[in-house]
Amino acid sequence: MVDMPSLLKTQADRHWSRFEEGAAEVVARLSEPRRTQLHTLFACSDFAADSLCRQPELALELDDEQDLHNAERAERYRPELAQLLAGVHDEPGLQRTLRRYRRRELLLIAWREMLLGAEVEESFVHISALADALIVAAYRWWYQRQCAELGTPTDGEGNAVPMLILGMGKLGGRELNFSSDIDLIFTFPHNGVTRGGRRELANQQFFIRLGQKLVNALHQTTVDGQVYRVDMRLRPFGESGPLAVSFAAMEDYYQHHGRTWERYAMVKARILNDEGDYSAELRAMLKPFVFRRYIDFGVIDSLRQMKAMIAAEVRRKGLQDNIKLGAGGIREVEFIAQVFQLIRGGREPALQVRHLPDALAAIRESGALTATEAELLHQSYRLLRRIENFLQAFDDQQTQTLPQDDLNRSRLAWLTGHDDWNSFHQALHQAMDGVHRQFGGLIGDNSEAEEEGAAQIWFDLWQTELDESELLSVLQEQGMDQDKATRLARALNSFKEECPRRAMGPQGRQALDKLMPVLLDKVSHSDTPGILFARLQQLLLQIVTRTAYLQLLVENAGALTQLIRLCEASSLVAEQLARYPILLDELLVPQVLYKPMPLDAYKDELRQFLLRVPEEDVEQQMEALRQFKQIHLLRIAAADIADALPLMKVSDHLTWLAEAIVEEVINQAWAQISARHGVPETLADSPRRGFGVVAYGKLGGIELAYSSDLDLVFVQEAGLKGQTNGNKPLDVRQFYLRLAQRIIHLFSTRTPSGVLYELDMRLRPSGNAGLLVSPLDAYRHYLQNEAWIWEHQALVRSRLIVGDAVLHQEFARIRRETLSAPRDHLALAEEVVKMREKMRTHLNKAGPGEFHLKQSAGGLVDIEFLTQYLVLAHGHEHPAALTRWSDNIRILESAVEVGLLEEEEAWRLKTAYCAIRNRGHRLSLSDQPGLLPDTELTQERDWVVASWNKWLKTP
Repeated sequence: MVDMPSLLKTQADRHWSRFEEGAAEVVARLSEPRRTQLHTLFACSDFAADSLCRQPELALELDDEQDLHNAERAERYRPELAQLLAGVHDEPGLQRTLRRYRRRELLLIAWREMLLGAEVEESFVHISALADALIVAAYRWWYQRQCAELGTPTDGEGNAVPMLILGMGKLGGRELNFSSDIDLIFTFPHNGVTRGGRRELANQQFFIRLGQKLVNALHQTTVDGQVYRVDMRLRPFGESGPLAVSFAAMEDYYQHHGRTWERYAMVKARILNDEGDYSAELRAMLKPFVFRRYIDFGVIDSLRQMKAMIAAEVRRKGLQDNIKLGAGGIREVEFIAQVFQLIRGGREPALQVRHLPDALAAIRESGALTATEAELLHQSYRLLRRIENFLQAFDDQQTQTLPQDDLNRSRLAWLTGHDDWNSFHQALHQAMDGVHRQFGGLIGDNSEAEEEGAAQIWFDLWQTELDESELLSVLQEQGMDQDKATRLARALNSFKEECPRRAMGPQGRQALDKLMPVLLDKVSHSDTPGILFARLQQLLLQIVTRTAYLQLLVENAGALTQLIRLCEASSLVAEQLARYPILLDELLVPQVLYKPMPLDAYKDELRQFLLRVPEEDVEQQMEALRQFKQIHLLRIAAADIADALPLMKVSDHLTWLAEAIVEEVINQAWAQISARHGVPETLADSPRRGFGVVAYGKLGGIELAYSSDLDLVFVQEAGLKGQTNGNKPLDVRQFYLRLAQRIIHLFSTRTPSGVLYELDMRLRPSGNAGLLVSPLDAYRHYLQNEAWIWEHQALVRSRLIVGDAVLHQEFARIRRETLSAPRDHLALAEEVVKMREKMRTHLNKAGPGEFHLKQSAGGLVDIEFLTQYLVLAHGHEHPAALTRWSDNIRILESAVEVGLLEEEEAWRLKTAYCAIRNRGHRLSLSDQPGLLPDTELTQERDWVVASWNKWLKTP
């Protein structure tokens, strides 16, 4: 090893002084060789120094023969922990024992790998075995304790039932890194009930409670630190799913809902606590989901998309210094191996392994990789994982980013045998470049564009400085008329003047010079080239300093074509792309861009999207939610522009997208508030939350538009009293208030991707003066005794979109009762007309000769008010039919079914409604106001006015 740099010696001296000051008696008893080793260790690891300052006795306890020079220690972890925990009878004692044992053994692992030549494979084995032992020891301690308190969970024959713990990711593959978090899934063999306790408890509730205790034992930070950060989001249905599920429920989930990314994750799944026949049963159940019997070419497109997502994330986040997520990093090696496992693993059992080096060896034996390719990947992986361990052992932090400070750079170079940082960096990048070349050639790339050139004139036009008159002349020679040429010339010269003011590097300038001639050639074929380029200019000015995005457009002619098509069709889309350039990655795969996912897939897709973000990183979770929304808004708009979706389906997609996001925000807010305060005591043994969200307005009516805000009302189960059961208990009412405030915060905080949605909470009982969360009994009383007619009109367009089954049933009953109450038709008509005239006076922006699509007579709001009148006036006669739906179209259809409207009248109203909405929708895509010449849509408006006069014109 090269001589230790002076910077490391200084750091070692600093830590040694602290150690001597706090543990003088221990230091006096140390041998000279042990002192020298510790001094060197302190130079390499702040974690080691901190650990020995906290537990100085370890400096004497760690034995040379049994510990420091023993490469086979893993087998002793479980028996040692069992012995240590045998005398522990309280939770603080459990937490202290687990944390101190982890610290001792990780100190030993770091010591051996940094100073004693232990290979990275030895660290894999011991870090993973240590995690297994700690998790299983905590599980067994809590299982016994909970059985004593609540009874033992049993099957139908009275046999005790265990919980099985699946370790996922690197833990499952026995490749855990030094400061990794752990991904777990909890499952149990049989539903049933507990026996021997004070009262019966369903097995699932027992195991959910046990899972919560286990997660807390590992995850909670105490004075002794953490054992592991625990991530449970890979379980069936993610955060919205129960913490523990039965084998049967798990099998059903993977058969009917399992996605390719979940198969990818399940490749490494491993049962941590062997439970005999139950373990074999679980393995046999999961195997067909992960490894198909045939060569699974059907998964290739999904894997291509996953590959594109990996590449996009590298571009988006600038991950060049990240040895895990960056180009050629650990993730790319894992992806290469798991692609072959997923495609061929069902036919080739040798590929059904979890440990990545074993997988690479099996892939080489199968002939899918050459010996040279496999060896390059293996050695690069070993180097990257060794560096990762060192980075994390410096200070017990979960990081894969190369350091920017001199101290840790010196540590990394010295530990890997390099004279300086530059030589280390060169060796690392050589390894990562080799990985990335193999990643780039894997399973093809469905976003590769054919090279596309442009006529020489466009190169000359871009590279030559021309004044407006000269430029105008050149453009007219290309066949443009004077107006189009003038607009494009002005826009182009404006862009040329602005570019030098942006901080572009040489690579960015080179990419822009390649892009602009091709872009101008395409723009010149537009009917409105000046308007189109002006829209594109806003985006280009945002990305000229971000070379990766310029190169994306240069290297992917198809993406450039989609960009121009979308910006030409919609200024709204152009503005979104300019505001959020990360959306450019969506242009790479047109078959995804123009084909929004099935309506019922948004929730699952959002869950997958959020798995990339650490659960505890609230800011990144908020940003990811906003990115997900923008990505799918773009996809919906693209399908809309391409006429792949009719208007009603566009609204459906926008509505289901919003509902998925609302539900996820509720999940996150609940997790954040309950982590601090617990949950209401009366719900502690129940999966219920007692909290619901009522959607009003366009969201409630399933008529959401691109820029709609969300009209929401929060409700809670009636009769909930008492306090929460956490470390900082709250009164139940205060708990739900905090929950509501947290939800609003998650929606309204402005991140780099803006706010999530604008929320309007004014439709709650008593408006802004009312409670933020209404108990359902108070909500019912208000609606049926105090609410105005306009509030009953608003209730027509309401739905409970998030909430337990109990809340859904109760809300439906309250809504039906309120809407079907008998009313005087004449008085009701007068109130509705009065409210309509008031709205028209304040909101109608139409000038002479103009028609306002929403507010003018015969417009959209007239149809909405008319349907609301029909429900309120005749709901008591036909409660089941007229109060069932919240959207205008189905209300009108229901009115026909019960004989309230003639089919012809309903058809005219529906036709008018769709025609007016469609025109407004097209205008909104171009960011234009909802105004038309008064000569348009005259037939449809006449139909609406005729129906209005028939039903609402009072004497």
